[in-house]
Amino acid sequence: MRELDELLARYLDERFRSASAAEQEAFRHLLETHDTVLHGYFLGSLPPPARFAALVERITAGPRGRGNPPAGR
Repeated sequence: MRELDELLARYLDERFRSASAAEQEAFRHLLETHDTVLHGYFLGSLPPPARFAALVERITAGPRGRGNPPAGR
């Protein structure tokens, strides 16, 4: 699942070091989740548990300082 790898790598490169200790810990726990479930969280086909919801949103938000293009582009 290349897309999943890219999302997680981008988060690590751009946000992990500046994240709070609690967010870093949540990310470590999120990585224990099976890839197919993570894929569902990030594509929106599965709702993430409340403890991961904000983190999943942050990871899928896109690179810092750049908005995602509107849907359909």
